[in-house]
Amino acid sequence: MFEETKALKAEIENLAVADLQREMQDNANLLLIDLREIQEVIDLGTIPGAEHIPRGMLEFWADPASPYYRNFFSEDKRIVTFCAGGGRSVYATLALRDMGYQNVAHLEVGFNGWKKADGTVKDVAATS
Repeated sequence: MFEETKALKAEIENLAVADLQREMQDNANLLLIDLREIQEVIDLGTIPGAEHIPRGMLEFWADPASPYYRNFFSEDKRIVTFCAGGGRSVYATLALRDMGYQNVAHLEVGFNGWKKADGTVKDVAATS
């Protein structure tokens, strides 16, 4: 599975922590998606401004024809996905692209890499 994920990264845009930090400062049209399970988000926090969308719900929430559609999705937005280590976000990025979202990338090092690089973390447990 890890070899397949590594190969698929060649087909998508991979962002480093510094790239995402720049986009968060410069792009008001950014949709940042945290794909981790809710317990991961509560236990570890998240990147400020991220929308939590469990990986299993992504396609349902991103499809305008779905009864589960969330209106923060828009084809004109820049979408960046992340998970814990950069695996689930590869598949999520590909899925969104297949659904017609063209401006999609993922945080290659995931939330763990973000945290290791001293990226800002929002404490979710305090408000959950």
